[in-house]
Amino acid sequence: MPKAAAGKRGAKDGGKKRAKKDPNAPKRGLSAYMFFANEQRENVREENPGISFGQVGKLLGERWKALNDKQRAPYEAKAAADKKRYEDEKQAYNADQEEDSS
Repeated sequence: MPKAAAGKRGAKDGGKKRAKKDPNAPKRGLSAYMFFANEQRENVREENPGISFGQVGKLLGERWKALNDKQRAPYEAKAAADKKRYEDEKQAYNADQEEDSS
C-alpha cells in the first residue's frame, strides 16, 4: 500500500474547505451516556487491569444497555441540564457575534 494515498485527506483537490471552529464557541452538551461513561470509566479500568481502550468502551456500552430507565434517570437529568447550559451559552455567543459584526 502506498503511503502517499493513505495521507490524502480533505479539500486539496478543489473540494470545499471547512471553516475553522472558533475556540471561544461554547462546547456542546454531553449526552446521558457520556456522563455515565465519564463516571464509570475508572471503575471499569480498576476491575479489568490491562484492558485496551476499545474494550473499556465496549464494557461501558454493555453496562449502559443493562441499565433500566430508573437507573438512567440521573444521567438523563444531567444531560438535559447540560443541553440547557449549551443553548444558553450559544445564544449569548451568537448575540456577541452579531454585535461584533455590525
